[in-house]
Amino acid sequence: MEKALQEFKNYLLVEKNASQHTLDSYLNDIAQFQDFLTHSGHAGESIQLEKIDRLAVRSFMGYLYEKNFSSASMRRKLSTLSSFFRFLCREGFLKTNVAKTAPAPRTQNKLPAYFSVDEMFRLLELPQGEGFLPVRDRALLELFYSCGLRISELVALTQEDISLDSRMVKVLGKGGKERLLPVGRHCVEALKMYLNIRMDKVRGVGSDTDQLFLNHRGTGISTRGVRKVVEKYIKRGNFPGGVSPHSIRHSFATHLLEGGADLRSIQELLGHSSLSTTQKYTHLTLDKLSETYDKAHPRAKEKPAIK
Repeated sequence: MEKALQEFKNYLLVEKNASQHTLDSYLNDIAQFQDFLTHSGHAGESIQLEKIDRLAVRSFMGYLYEKNFSSASMRRKLSTLSSFFRFLCREGFLKTNVAKTAPAPRTQNKLPAYFSVDEMFRLLELPQGEGFLPVRDRALLELFYSCGLRISELVALTQEDISLDSRMVKVLGKGGKERLLPVGRHCVEALKMYLNIRMDKVRGVGSDTDQLFLNHRGTGISTRGVRKVVEKYIKRGNFPGGVSPHSIRHSFATHLLEGGADLRSIQELLGHSSLSTTQKYTHLTLDKLSETYDKAHPRAKEKPAIK
């Protein structure tokens, strides 16, 4: 099993050019499956690949359901196992992909929470003060919202990726795909202030990192660190509706859509390879659609004559 896992890891890194986030996600899903096999009686003291059957995969899905995992998480884990077993078949470890025919949980059309425009502006104004951390947090939140970045993309940014003169940022997205994104004027001003105080921080601690956003020690901030920053201000602002750090990206797309941007443009800005992925952001309420319809459609605006 360990040899197969190592080869699968190399395959993800070399052939699929997977990011560290994607790699960790795959390996964590497989590790959870291994743990289930060991403690559920589907494997003995050591897991033998050829003895893993479709029933074991179905039982794992049942276990996840009992543990109240979302259908999205369960589908992702099943997809991970299918990719793993497909690779094992290709390399001759197995003859059959036992995860391929396992039924996937039904998709739930649960819409992620997002900030209204007023709530988003209030969140951006929460970091107060002129010290390193509040200045960094203002720039981080502004750039997060201005470009609709993934947290992993935000963390990976370097100073060279930012061009304040042209108001553009170069982002390395999923699959190693680069895209250039415009940056708002408020964000540019926040970044100018941050880059000045960042220079003092780097000199003070003797750091040589080129990563754009730093932690309080002067080294590159982690994805976990960004989450903690955003969650701190969400808690401080007492925002309703179960919003999370990812809600900023969702709000970016939602606000563009409500402002009249077309789906194709939003797809490019978000770095989605498929338009169907972008369509999940089109969650304008029926009331909003009805309001737009009443304002725009000629036959909706005129009152019918009473006979």
